[in-house]
Amino acid sequence: MDFNYLKQKRILLVDDEQELLDMVISILNEDGFQNIKTAKTVAEAIVISETYQPELAILDVMLPDGSGFDLMERIKKTADYPVLFLTARGEDDDKFRGFGLGADDYIVKPFLPKELLFRVSAILRRSYKADNPLVKLHDSEIDFERAEIIKNGEYIPLTAKEHDILSALYRNAGRIVTIDALCEAAWGDNPFGYENSLMAHIRRIREKIEANPSQPVSLITVKGLGYKLIVEGK
Repeated sequence: MDFNYLKQKRILLVDDEQELLDMVISILNEDGFQNIKTAKTVAEAIVISETYQPELAILDVMLPDGSGFDLMERIKKTADYPVLFLTARGEDDDKFRGFGLGADDYIVKPFLPKELLFRVSAILRRSYKADNPLVKLHDSEIDFERAEIIKNGEYIPLTAKEHDILSALYRNAGRIVTIDALCEAAWGDNPFGYENSLMAHIRRIREKIEANPSQPVSLITVKGLGYKLIVEGK
């Protein structure tokens, strides 16, 4: 899921299972999140929270020296950053308690990596939307938060697939993104057979972002390899 300014946010991950910590770190790292600290206990998490100043916490409910609910209550006394529960406890009472305490989301294990990334990105977009910059292209701007292109004073909506494709291109601004990678970003883990659909979406995106879609200067085709998004000032 999805923008460069969000990938810099500091994340605190709390779980007493090392295998789970390693897996979540790997999922987040592969999507561009690098600022991650981990803790295995409530006490350790509190110390890290005070010094690291996280901007998102991902908490297990069951911890060796207390619960994630208790940890969240203690965190909220001194800081106000979003919290996502990631836990094997899927009972309705636990979910209601988590949301009642102010949790932003609740995922039950096992989970799909893409689901985790989607939830994390959604929380960060909601929580830090004031930080969201407009992405400046040669002839237009992208507002990812509103899923719109701004061109010549006109606000042009993006479809979900166009948004996914542009997001993948923007994450790699100035670099080639392969056709396979763009198909995967738009159509999931089984992207084969969508090349023609991708080309159609690229044409429509160019109509929205380029002054002359037939001679693109922002969304460039790299023949035989893929596409590249040129962002002003990067």
